[in-house]
Amino acid sequence: MRNPLLKVDAIHTFYGDSHILFGVSLDVYPGEVVVLVGRHGVGKTTTLLSIMGVQPPLQGGILFNREEIAGLPSWEIACRGIGLVPENRRVFPALTVQENLEVALKSRSDSRRLAMAYADFPELASLCHQRAGNLSGGEQQMLTIARTLMGNPQLLLMDEPTEGLAPLLVRRMGEVIERLASRRQTLLITGQNIAWALELASRVYILDTGIVQWSGEMQRLREHPEILERYLAV
Repeated sequence: MRNPLLKVDAIHTFYGDSHILFGVSLDVYPGEVVVLVGRHGVGKTTTLLSIMGVQPPLQGGILFNREEIAGLPSWEIACRGIGLVPENRRVFPALTVQENLEVALKSRSDSRRLAMAYADFPELASLCHQRAGNLSGGEQQMLTIARTLMGNPQLLLMDEPTEGLAPLLVRRMGEVIERLASRRQTLLITGQNIAWALELASRVYILDTGIVQWSGEMQRLREHPEILERYLAV
């Protein structure tokens, strides 16, 4: 039997006295796309931040490559092979597009990864000398994804990647995810109503009030649309 690349085991996460996650468990296997869906404020972002060590759980465990990472600092988790694309598009606004990408290079001489980033995101190639702070929201999102991929993560966490984007850019984001999935990039994506991600996903977890209310294969969810209607009202 295959071992999951990531195993989140009954984690409980708090913000101060506020209990946000109540025993959340999920698995992500190598090369698959897993989607974590739920309404706004149910704990999706907190789940990713718990995995990344930004908001570590107080109970439960998180295994990555069969090693415990819960409680490790975020930089060490990143070095072990997990990359996070946050919802709020954290670019360095005073730096150019190319400088933003070069920040993530392990070696300044690794021009191959820079060329790959521009091949994946041709929009960025034409903007390479523009300051990141002058880019549109969609362009900043592309830059954030490209910069995270520069570290060649085994697992890519994407938090609400289409939030606030125009429909054309939502479709473009779907194309990006599809290309990554075709390369067997392992992905864990959060969202509220991301139909394009559901088409790519192999498995789905539905989160509500900090609890995994349903999980299963994508095909099963297609056969029972009432499940999404119950938890997402879509």
